[in-house]
Amino acid sequence: MPTADKLAVRRFGVTDIPDLAGKTVAITGSNNGLGLQSATALARAGARVILLCRNQETGRAALAKVRAISPDGADHQLVRLDLTSLAAVRDAADSTKALAPRLDVLINNAGLMAVPFDRTDDGFEKQIGTNHFGHFVLTDALLPSLLATNQPRVVTLASVAHKRGAIVLDDLNYHQRPYTRMGAYSQSKLANLIYAAELGRRSAAAGSSLISVAAHPGIAATNLFDSMVPPIPGALTVTHLGLRAIGNNERGGALSQLYAATMPDVRNGDYLGPNQLGGARGPVRRSKRTRSARDETVAAGLWDKSVELTGADYSALASTVAE
Repeated sequence: MPTADKLAVRRFGVTDIPDLAGKTVAITGSNNGLGLQSATALARAGARVILLCRNQETGRAALAKVRAISPDGADHQLVRLDLTSLAAVRDAADSTKALAPRLDVLINNAGLMAVPFDRTDDGFEKQIGTNHFGHFVLTDALLPSLLATNQPRVVTLASVAHKRGAIVLDDLNYHQRPYTRMGAYSQSKLANLIYAAELGRRSAAAGSSLISVAAHPGIAATNLFDSMVPPIPGALTVTHLGLRAIGNNERGGALSQLYAATMPDVRNGDYLGPNQLGGARGPVRRSKRTRSARDETVAAGLWDKSVELTGADYSALASTVAE
């Protein structure tokens, strides 16, 4: 039996995923990388998967892969999701709710990393706008479908980069302070981790059965790093080889969010990921988070600021329980 801090499966792999027949899972950014790895693994375990993707061409290719490996021809679907527009996020949520009035798991997987400075349609700095604000609104909009199931889960992808992050509540969107690619990315990943914990606390306070979990992939050889690679012939190949040498491949990187999404011993507020080499690689474990990530005052401030800036208020969490 595992101790209070240890997981039930010490060397978790995709074959340990329980039977998911009758379950519906929505995954953002599931057209490639960790999202596609998760989608195929969950479909193989019997889940119905809704792929939420911005790029519809690669999304259709991903949907074909998921359908091809599905053991029972489940009704997998593709929905267009552009996290850089809150109006588009709400449209995607409406489409998802129409396809899935009952949603068992939402995996907030999509993200940007270390991109040049830009703003979303709503004026947010693009990395926190995509990685945090977009998912904040999406989760709120999908709460009715999530809360229609018995034990819904929201899994939010964080990163070991949160350790270098700082939440600047009065300038989340870089209107005054100097912009750095990794500084903005680290802030957004810290926001993801803080948000996951705060959602878990608010769910518990409301008496809801919804579980909110954060996960990180370690250092995974995905296209997330491509924006940082100089345009030199062969540089991209060398970069991915190096990432696999010190970290995980895509399949290994997806294991943390798959554990978070499916395993029965997951606890509300968990943070799951590899712990070896400073979190770069290794089997899925309960992971440590920084003092900033544990600061409930900062968490409440980030939540309030996110409500103020996006209009998402999570009222369904309290109203559904009240019913």
